Order: sequence, then C-alpha cells, then structure tokens
Amino acid sequence: MPHCNTVEAKCQSLLLLLKVALQCAEIPARKRYSCTSSDLLVRALGTVKMSEHSRVAMVTAKVWVLKKHFEGFPKSSDFDLKHIELPNLKDGELLLESVFLSVDPYMRPYSQRNMKEGDIMIGTQVARIVESKNPDFTVGVFVVARSGWRTHFISDGKDLRALPPNWPESLPRSLALGTIGMPGLTAYFGLLEVCKMKSGETVLVNAAAGAVGSVVGQLAKIWGCKVVGCAGSDDKVAYLKKIGFDEAFNYKTVASLDEALRKASPDGYDCFFDNVGGEFTTVAINQMKTYGRIALCGAISQYNDSVPQKGPYVQMPMIFKELQMEGFIVSRWNNRWEEGLNTMLKWVMEGKVKCHEQVTEGFENMPAAFIGMLKGENLGKAVIKV
Repeated sequence: MPHCNTVEAKCQSLLLLLKVALQCAEIPARKRYSCTSSDLLVRALGTVKMSEHSRVAMVTAKVWVLKKHFEGFPKSSDFDLKHIELPNLKDGELLLESVFLSVDPYMRPYSQRNMKEGDIMIGTQVARIVESKNPDFTVGVFVVARSGWRTHFISDGKDLRALPPNWPESLPRSLALGTIGMPGLTAYFGLLEVCKMKSGETVLVNAAAGAVGSVVGQLAKIWGCKVVGCAGSDDKVAYLKKIGFDEAFNYKTVASLDEALRKASPDGYDCFFDNVGGEFTTVAINQMKTYGRIALCGAISQYNDSVPQKGPYVQMPMIFKELQMEGFIVSRWNNRWEEGLNTMLKWVMEGKVKCHEQVTEGFENMPAAFIGMLKGENLGKAVIKV
C-alpha cells in the first residue's frame, strides 16, 4: 500500500532526526565543530555516506586578541579571550581546527609594527581540516596555517601549506612549527645563504638552546664546522653539549662575556648567527675573524625595551676586519621552502638533527606560554597543544 509506505517512511525519518538531535546534544561544546550532518548520522547509525556536509550547529571559535599594545614586557592583561561564531562554509572554503599553535619571539616586535589593539594575535598553527567545500582539500588532512591565535577558522585554502607527503605517522606534527618548519628553515637558509659557512670554520650562535639556535648548531656540525653556543641556564648548556656543540657556556654566570668567548675560540669566529642583539653583539663583533660573516636573525634582548638601547658603534671593527653583516627574514626563500622542509625532515628521521619541544597544554594558556618564551623559560621550540 503506497500510502502506508509513505507514512512509515516519514515516521522513520522523524525518528532518525530525533536520534540525530539527541546525539548532537551529547557532544561537548568544544567539540561541536564536528557536528555536521554526516558526523551525526555516523554517530547515530554507524558508517553512512553523505554527499553534502551541512553543519547542524554553529562553530564557536576561541581567539586571543591584543587588548593593549605591550609596554615593556608583555603582561597577561594585555590579552583578551573572545568567542566568535563562524558562518557556514561557502563553496571553495574549508573549516579548520587548530591542533598545535606556535609562540615565537618575532610576535613581540611584529605586534607593535603590524597590529592594532583588538586584532587577533598573529601566529602559526598546525590545523586539521574538519569540513570542506573545496575540492582541493580533504577532511582529516593536516596543514600549516598562519591564522593567528584561534581554535577554529575558515580558509579558502590559498594560505595553507600541506605537511610534506612523506611525513611519518611516528613523527609529532608539532615539529612542523619548529625544526621542520619556519624556525628550522631560518637556521638552514641563514647559515647557507647569509653566513655562507664553509667546512672547518668556527660558528658562534647565541640563544643557542632556542628553536632556531639549537638547529643552527646542529646544522653547522653536519656541515663540518666547530660550533660555540651560549644560553641562559646550566640545564640549557648541558643540552647543547648533548646535541653536539663543541663549546657552550651560561652567559648569565660567566664573569666576563668577552673572556668566555675568547676561551671558547681563541682564534675568533668566522660566522656569527645572532638571535640576541644588544651588548652580546657588540662584544662578539670584536672577536670576529677578518672577512667574517654575521647573520642578524633576531634581537630578543631589545624587544621589550621601553627605551631603545644605546651602545658602541660597530663601524670600526666592521671596517678594519672587513666584516659582512646582513639582516634577513626567512620568507625571502619561499620559493625554496620545499627544499628546506625535505632536507630537515630527512635529517630528523636519520637522527642527525635532534628536536626538543616545550609543550604547554590548553589554548587558554597561550599568553602564559608566550610570556614564558620571551623570558627564556623554554628549551627548544615552545608550542601549545589545544
């Protein structure tokens, strides 16, 4: 009887919708990003194939905004946690969930230079695609994005960079924010293209236990150099020696930075990879060898100064030793990014480059992790696991 079959079908549909609604209600708020029609039906009935993804519940993203520009050292009160409802996807868009987020020294000066109060904090994340209306991107794929301090966000795909296709399952994806990501490539291209180091030379790197400095030292060893590093604690110095630095010292406890540098390399330095700036740079320049090269990567000793530092001028040692000093930003080599990633991935998998991460749990702890990183509390790369 056709009429009875129609009624029965409608009843089954209503029961199905009720079951779906109950499943949706059981999902915690922080997980409702996955509350799509296909996801709910899978929960209700098992594996069901759906041709369309139509989100049942709105996705609420948590974001950290710059409440107030930093004056001196950043404070927790300079940040504000907000909630933003994301719209349904349009054709060509995809919804992503941050899995790991990065905090890096560059965020301090760039926030002053490129942001206004109320903007979402700048930054990079490893994110998982949870919904897609873009044929080029599949749900479940992990990518690196530069979408700031957010738990969820919508993208058209143009700003996303897929992890290398040969990324092993055994390797933490968070390394795409560190050694096999921007910091690692900063070390790679800075040494290769700015320092232009050669086998047998002596390389000096400061902030050597950080995300960039620790890679600088290991790469220099791979390329046949003697490496001297300095860091701000005895534990960090021990770590540097463990990963192969020839000489390392705690700059906070030495009686004289000048003497410590001379003791570590009496003949001076061919290459200096500078992450710190300020007084350290002034002292180190005077110990460079003739024709030495200096790569200016960062100046973390000056990022939080309310009043700019004044120091000795560098012209005299630069002239008489015929030194080369060059500032750089790693995005200069965007056209060689794949080369750098594949090289770093290979060396990590071969055990030639060791990785250490300082992982903070919880998106709500991002400001604390950022402030701690600027204070030098991290060993290796500082990341947040959402």
